Amino acid sequence: SDHMENICGYLMKYTNLVTGWQYRYFVLNNDAGLLEYFVNEQSRHLKPRGTLQLAGAVISPSDEDSHTFTVNAASGEQYKLRATDAKERQHWVSRLQICTQHHTEAIGKNNPPLKSRSFSLASQGSANSPGVQRRPSQNAVSFFNVGHHRLPTGKRVPIMQPDHLVDVREMMSQAEGQQRDLIRSIECLPASGHLTSLDQDLLMLKATSMATMNCLNDCFHILQLQHASQQKGSLPAGTTISWLEPKISLANHFKNGAAQNFPAEINKPASVREEQSIAEPCQLTREPEEINPDEELEDICDDKEDDLGAVEEQRSVILHLLSQLKLGMDLTRVVLPTFILEKRSLLEMYADFMSHPDLFVAITNGSGPEERMIRFVEYYLTSFHEGRKGAIAKKPYNPIIGETFHCSWRLPKSSVATDAGTNSSAHSPSEQLTPPKDAEGQAEPDCYTVKFVAEQVSHHPPVSGFYAECVERNMCVNAHVWTKSKFLGMSIGVTMVGEGVLHLLEHGEEYTFSLPCAYARSILTVPWVELGGKVNINCAKTGYSASINFHTKPFYGGKLHRVTGEVKQNMTNTVVCRVQGEWNSVLEFTYSNGETKYVDLTKLSVTRKRVRPLEKQGPFESRRLWQHVTESLRDGDIDKATEHKRALEERQRNEERLRAETETPWCTKYFLKDGDGWVYHKPLWKTVSATQTQQTDSN
Repeated sequence: SDHMENICGYLMKYTNLVTGWQYRYFVLNNDAGLLEYFVNEQSRHLKPRGTLQLAGAVISPSDEDSHTFTVNAASGEQYKLRATDAKERQHWVSRLQICTQHHTEAIGKNNPPLKSRSFSLASQGSANSPGVQRRPSQNAVSFFNVGHHRLPTGKRVPIMQPDHLVDVREMMSQAEGQQRDLIRSIECLPASGHLTSLDQDLLMLKATSMATMNCLNDCFHILQLQHASQQKGSLPAGTTISWLEPKISLANHFKNGAAQNFPAEINKPASVREEQSIAEPCQLTREPEEINPDEELEDICDDKEDDLGAVEEQRSVILHLLSQLKLGMDLTRVVLPTFILEKRSLLEMYADFMSHPDLFVAITNGSGPEERMIRFVEYYLTSFHEGRKGAIAKKPYNPIIGETFHCSWRLPKSSVATDAGTNSSAHSPSEQLTPPKDAEGQAEPDCYTVKFVAEQVSHHPPVSGFYAECVERNMCVNAHVWTKSKFLGMSIGVTMVGEGVLHLLEHGEEYTFSLPCAYARSILTVPWVELGGKVNINCAKTGYSASINFHTKPFYGGKLHRVTGEVKQNMTNTVVCRVQGEWNSVLEFTYSNGETKYVDLTKLSVTRKRVRPLEKQGPFESRRLWQHVTESLRDGDIDKATEHKRALEERQRNEERLRAETETPWCTKYFLKDGDGWVYHKPLWKTVSATQTQQTDSN
């Protein structure tokens, strides 16, 4: 066609977060169906630095801006590219899409639609037989024979009607069975030789086939929804179809789906002896320790998790891990590789949700129950952005049972909003709320102090308890969270099971709240985080409640990180405030009187937490416990970090085994079991109640 023209020019190509964006010279070869790139135009006569086959590729303009787009090849390789402006992007995208469609259709003409497939491994003869000799240019997939069954000549494929869904289900069942056979065939390959079960191409095949079946089940469910809507009437205008969890179980498809134990270390280096020499936690003092805030210093650690280099280098390890998992598998007992870890514990991540203590303390200053509920919603929605360390989805350390984390924040009283007209989000981004100090280094009395403590109270299931209080404002929050992670194909879902309660003792109000789910998407390329699900905030005394929806990106269209919500008075069912925007960008609050308030999370001031130096921390405080792992990760020494991490995990397993043999229950330090939840041993509401009782008795 007239549009099948070879085009070339400079585009920016994203390499990783270390190297960043680089200008490269790209050439679209329509005849061969290739997208090639070179260092510059002068090196065009040399071998290309990279080549993508466009047949079966997906060309996607990015939602990030009007200049960026991605080319996702059928092989799984991805180019993230950026043009100089929107017009140039459209030019490249349209030409790439035309070329892609042409070569994809050409393949389709040579390979008609399949009614069924049959997979079988090539003949497995002796090591010297031609059947197992692998040529250098031959990839692993070519060792499979794919039988194509052609439709009878002259018969056209009928348009799919709703009543044909039964046939679709039957075809999918056949595909699932054939995929099981494929997986078994791969796993039966020898562990060594020219073609092994750990071949990188085969690992990719196992991982992507699993994701494909998940996607097919999602699509089938969408067809069912559309069929149901056609029976009731057409879908409403503007309806979007969201990504769905797998509706059809693939539970028994992968016999190797059980969690794999890493091989035991034969010779443990001296560098990990410290982790293994720490005594059994219950043999240490389990009495609660009163932390003196004056011993804490402003935190200087700033570990942004924006380095993708280690993930790219270890991609074969990720593929091997994915090949061992099955859809819906609970990842609680799966040991994940060290290079995907953040340089902090999960307990510290919960503390980082408190990085805007001025908004937290301002809640109780609301003039009425309506304003206090709205202020709590504002604080709640602004907490998640700072809780994430960078754009890359990495996993914090799984806390060891008995692990604790302590910190505090000091902020001037003048920084806290006192009435509806004071906007506490107006601080400049560079402004740090550092309290003034006197000559002895003590905080001045015109500062508020917010104290935080977290403890890992259970290992199986993994449950964390955390508590924060501001004594000066008679307010505290207590929460317990059970993290349940599941494998969803090309993403990982984490459900935060549990509940938190905010106590405003000055007003006698309690606000119960839950937490959204988190998803790590695109775990084979550039992993990123999104939040999803509906959470509720309720205050039984005042009758005010809030409903907040964290929207995952729809199947097509839509924006990333979108959140919507509303605050209402339950007795009258009146909505008093609506909120919309992105939880990591700008939030818009619209009040019942018509006023609108915008909160730009990227410009909110961050109060640095205060933490005791390592030498003053106990052996089971997070930073001291994980210090060798953290130092090794900062140095880029993944092997050494893995050694320290394994030593901690092995010690925890040994202690757990010993407690089981001696029938010794675990003793928590700061939190007590209360029904299905956990409560701080010395909460502010008990202290205030006891003080009031003493005052009453004295009178």
